[in-house]
Amino acid sequence: MKLIETHKTETAIIVGIINSAKHRVQANEYLDELCLLAETAGTEIRGRILQERERLHPATLIGKGKAEEIAQIVDTDKIDAVIFDDDLSPVQVRNLEKYINCKILDRSTLILDIFASRAKSKESMTQVELAQLQYLLPRLTRQWTHLSKQYGGVGTKGPGEQQIETDRRAIRTRISYLKKRLGEIEKEREIQRKGRTEHVRVALVGYTNVGKSTLMRLLSGSDAFVENRLFATLDTTVRTAKLSQEETVLLSDTVGFIRKLPPHLIASFRSTLAEASEADILLHVIDVSHSRYEEQISVVKDTLKVLDADSKPTIHVFNKIDLLTDREIFNDIQKQYERSVFISAERGINISMLKEALLDIIEANTTEHCLTLPQSDYAFVAKLHEIAEITKTEYEGNDVKIKFRINRKKFGQLQKLFGKNFSDRLRKWKGKYHLQEERNRRRL
Repeated sequence: MKLIETHKTETAIIVGIINSAKHRVQANEYLDELCLLAETAGTEIRGRILQERERLHPATLIGKGKAEEIAQIVDTDKIDAVIFDDDLSPVQVRNLEKYINCKILDRSTLILDIFASRAKSKESMTQVELAQLQYLLPRLTRQWTHLSKQYGGVGTKGPGEQQIETDRRAIRTRISYLKKRLGEIEKEREIQRKGRTEHVRVALVGYTNVGKSTLMRLLSGSDAFVENRLFATLDTTVRTAKLSQEETVLLSDTVGFIRKLPPHLIASFRSTLAEASEADILLHVIDVSHSRYEEQISVVKDTLKVLDADSKPTIHVFNKIDLLTDREIFNDIQKQYERSVFISAERGINISMLKEALLDIIEANTTEHCLTLPQSDYAFVAKLHEIAEITKTEYEGNDVKIKFRINRKKFGQLQKLFGKNFSDRLRKWKGKYHLQEERNRRRL
């Protein structure tokens, strides 16, 4: 007889705090999000607890009485874990474990666990491991209390302190290695990005589970992974997206942001999130059907600020309009947020308007030129038709005069066509053949 081991779904209680900075409705919405995080991690939520406290208890966050109440529920209902919406200090975790006989987790631990389960590539697995170790390092003491010194006197010194230090050194060594590895990965990414400098780059950013990957798939026609769960995408995906017959951009999908995203995680994923920093245009995707979409916008903007990407030209893409019953809010949103587009990526609604908004920004960074060159330079003329919009062509004897419009990013390609000595080649044509800028379009 063959025994098959089945995975047991863990059960948990989630705990939140109500205070002057967080009222009851907001606290409940935060717990809703924490519940989604727990379900994403494969945990079944058996209960929710909210406590009103003006000040957080320094020793246990929630106070002794509430900790004892939770302990009784855990023992009665055989609960596997208690998850707190607020981050816990190592001391608070240790004190809570004295009262509550199960795993004590906080929001950051849960997010790190989800990232660890979602990481598939070597890069994302390295990033997650680094964040986990940095989070674990100050919390080591509680894991080695069974080895600490219990008694005084000769011959009774236990190996506890030495074991803790040994483990800390091992973790620090691993952290140093992972940082070095991520530095190498970042250099590789920089080389990849340099190869894309002649193309307009557009990055999708936004709160987690707002529809970025769905929009990515729609615009690029790619097979981007789509799932209705938090943090479905960890690895950056770059695809080409055709906006018009003349204009193609590079579109990148980035990891979703969330409230209280652990700082170690942001630091570890900096090489991945650099796609947002290096992009020419940001598409900030927003779930307009969410009750607190404005707060989610603020979270994303704060994270972009940390990444020094908050000054990029940005289109606010309000997604999931098909889930709205009241569309009168569109006028108010447009007044509040510049460059706003309302779409449904799932149903393909107003995608043409989004493409037009992107083209408007690209157009704003376009220049018009007039180029005179020999008709015999067929290869150059053919390439010019590929990378620029030809507005007028005139033939004068053996020469051809071409007027064209080109994005500043693609102008580098034009210079490469002339060779390394761009200005020298023009001079060799004895001044007869020249390139001049007819008119600058307004800059971004």
